[in-house]
Amino acid sequence: MQSGTGRGIKTLKFQMKEIGVVILSAPKMKNSRLFLSRFLHCIVWSVAGLSFASAAESVSNLRSAAQQSTTPQQALDRLMEGNARFAAGHASSRDLAAEVKQTAAGQYPVASIVTCLDSRTSAEYLFDLGLGEAFCARVAGNFVNEDILGSLEFAHKAAGAKLIVVLGHSACGAVKGACDDVKLGNLTATLAKIRPAVAAVKDDGTPRNSKNAAFVEKVAEANVRLTVQQIRERSPVLKEMLDAGQIGIVGGMYDLATGKVTLYPDTVTNVKVAAK
Repeated sequence: MQSGTGRGIKTLKFQMKEIGVVILSAPKMKNSRLFLSRFLHCIVWSVAGLSFASAAESVSNLRSAAQQSTTPQQALDRLMEGNARFAAGHASSRDLAAEVKQTAAGQYPVASIVTCLDSRTSAEYLFDLGLGEAFCARVAGNFVNEDILGSLEFAHKAAGAKLIVVLGHSACGAVKGACDDVKLGNLTATLAKIRPAVAAVKDDGTPRNSKNAAFVEKVAEANVRLTVQQIRERSPVLKEMLDAGQIGIVGGMYDLATGKVTLYPDTVTNVKVAAK
């Protein structure tokens, strides 16, 4: 794979050949203005091709350096500052077309976020993030399996992200389905992965189904905590990085009504959060 500069040089070489063609054909051109126009056209696009490629690579290098110098705590602070802006209605104004160009040469996210499939829980919006700032793994019920664990290992061991966030949300339909032990095609197996959280909630004598909103929220919280625990237990790669202080992890809950994310202090490793 070529670097941005490599591609720029290749473009420059191509354009220099074009310049040669223009010069060699000059004697055949009766219109001197046409010759000058073609000559200048080749020069401008040769320089532009190199400049654009170099600029893209420079931005990529800056993003890489920023990722490497970021601590897990700084990554968490960045996310929570973004959520505060989102919840307050002050999300950043973004030039997405520019971000596409800036991230084309490489990606250097500071965090990975495991969240629900729910259409209202897009992590990039909730944390006011741009392109290339976070890896997002989404599945109904925000649990982890072999595929998501492998994706997290790539995100952190191979790609350098510094923080794992497991994010549940209020009134989760997948959690409600697990509470009611719903059976429906492949969804049956999906909801079965949330059932341990249902069992983890102590029986207080109230209904243990989706009609009991308080019970649903308790199961959602238990599911987040179990998922954080499973990431440690089921991924030796991530456990080693957590134990070495190279990455951090935290679980939390997104409130669909307020837009705010609440973090659980008892789920953290290598980061600090305020008590609930």
